[in-house]
Amino acid sequence: MSYIDKLVAKLLKSPLTIDEFNTFLKNNDTFFQNIELEKDLILSNGLPLYIGLDKVYLKTTSTKLEDQIFCIVDIETNAGNPQDGQILEIGAVKWKNGKIIETYQSLVTANYISPKVEELTGITLDMLYNASNLKDVLEEFRIFIEDDIFVAHNISFDYKFISDSMKKHNLGELFNRKLCTIELAQRTIESNRYGLKYLKELLNIDIKGEHRAYDDVLSTVEVFQTSLKKLPKDVVFCEDLIKFSQVAPKIEEYKGKR
Repeated sequence: MSYIDKLVAKLLKSPLTIDEFNTFLKNNDTFFQNIELEKDLILSNGLPLYIGLDKVYLKTTSTKLEDQIFCIVDIETNAGNPQDGQILEIGAVKWKNGKIIETYQSLVTANYISPKVEELTGITLDMLYNASNLKDVLEEFRIFIEDDIFVAHNISFDYKFISDSMKKHNLGELFNRKLCTIELAQRTIESNRYGLKYLKELLNIDIKGEHRAYDDVLSTVEVFQTSLKKLPKDVVFCEDLIKFSQVAPKIEEYKGKR
């Protein structure tokens, strides 16, 4: 478990005093030995902390769902990890209380796309010829996402691929809180399957494109909004939603207990 995971676990229980926070940083394997530099690093990598005069809070524990900005993200890649390939396209929207308030999308220059990926995505090397390089796109995305909650359909892939790509290019990593719409849908939408294509058909989502980052983001927004309408009333704050998506019984498990 990383020290960031340990820090989040503590802050989910209660705020820390400034002294407790500083002591925690001193006693863990941090990037910087200087506490103030480490605090700046944590914030710049997207952990939603409020550092006051007396205490340190995880903002998502007290931010209501309607007040939170969620950054919904999708990527297309030419391999399963950044060691073997790279991101070809990033699409993202900032979503708050039922509305898209800001968007980001970019192709990324590349030297190789397998025939399988080209067939699946429709992205060709010619399309990427004048695209931005990956480091520039990652820097732009880091600025775009700020400390918003990172949302994706299959969060473990998109979040890790972007974070590992950032580390590979010496751009830090992602500390943002995260939420998976597959996990959330499994607890709110009755379905036989939870792939994005299948949920689009089930929910009559009329967005034509598939396996292009921005189109898939817009489809994920629709799934996310559908799930939010079906939440229990006690899911009020952002951390309630994250916890619900991870530990609440799935619909099939719930039906089996009735």
